[in-house]
Amino acid sequence: MAVDVHPAVRQRTARPLRAPRASLRLGRLAHLALILWAILVIVPMLWTFLASFKDTAEIFGPAWTLPARLRLDNWARAVDQAHIGTYLVNTVIVVLLSTAGTMVLGSMAAYVLARYPFRGSGAIYLLLVSGMAFPVYLALTPLFFVVKNTGSIPVIGPFIGLDTHGGLVLVYIAYSLPFTVFFLTAFFKTLPTSVAEAAFMDGASHSRIFFRVMLPMARPALTGITIFNVLGQWNQYQLPLVLLSGNARDKWVLTQGIADISTATGYSADWGALFAALSMSILPMLAVYIVFQRHIQAGMTEGALK
Repeated sequence: MAVDVHPAVRQRTARPLRAPRASLRLGRLAHLALILWAILVIVPMLWTFLASFKDTAEIFGPAWTLPARLRLDNWARAVDQAHIGTYLVNTVIVVLLSTAGTMVLGSMAAYVLARYPFRGSGAIYLLLVSGMAFPVYLALTPLFFVVKNTGSIPVIGPFIGLDTHGGLVLVYIAYSLPFTVFFLTAFFKTLPTSVAEAAFMDGASHSRIFFRVMLPMARPALTGITIFNVLGQWNQYQLPLVLLSGNARDKWVLTQGIADISTATGYSADWGALFAALSMSILPMLAVYIVFQRHIQAGMTEGALK
C-alpha cells in the first residue's frame, strides 16, 4: 500500500541530494581549469624542447613539425660558443648560497617572531612583510649605488660589491626574506608548544630547541618555501642585469647568457642554440619540482591541517 508523503517532507528529504551535485559540478569546473592551465604551461615547454633540435628554417616553419634530424650541435654551440655551461655553474653557486642564507636567516627570524613575542615584534614583522608589497624594480637605482658603495668596505668589499657573486647573493637574500618570514611565521605558530616546554624541562637551550626540535617539525614548510625560493632566484633576470655588468661576463648567470644569445647578433641570432639554452635552464628546475612535488604540496597544506 502506497503511503502519501506530505510535499514539505519530500522537499526536506530531497535537499541533501543537491549539495553533492553542486560539489560535483564545482569539482568538474576545477578539473577543467587545471587541465587548461596545464596545457598553457606544458605546450610552450614542449615546443621549446622540440625547437632546440631544429635549425632556423624549421623553427620559423610549421610549429609542430618534427625536426629532420636531432641537431645536437645546437646544444654543443650553446655550451661552447655561448658559454651556457659557465653561466649554469654560476647560477647554481649563486642560488645555492642565497637560498641557504635566506632559509637560515628567515627561519630564525620567523621562529622568534612567532614564539617569543616582545615589545615591537609586531612592528618588525610588518616591516619585514611589507617588503612583499614593494616592487624591487623601483629600487634598482638606489640598490645599484648601495652595492657599489659596499665594494669600498675594507677587506670584504671586493667580495660583495658590483660585479661579484657575493653582492648578488646578498641582494637575493634580502629580496627573498619577506615572503620567507611571512610564510614560516604563520607555520611556526601552528606548532605545539608542549614539545618545546618538555625540552625546556629537560634542560635544552633555546638554540638547541630550535635546531633539534622545531626545525625537524617544520620540515614540510621549510622544504616548500626552499623550492619556491630556488625557483624565484633561478629565474631572476633584472637584478643580475643591474649588478653584473658586461665587464664581468665570466660571472654572469644563466638568464643573462640566454638573453645575450638573442641580442648579440640581432635578427640573425642563433635560434637553435637559444632554444637549447632555454631547455638547459628549464630541465633542472623541472627535475627539482618533479622530485619535490609532494613536499611542496605538504608544505602548503600542513599548517592549515594542524
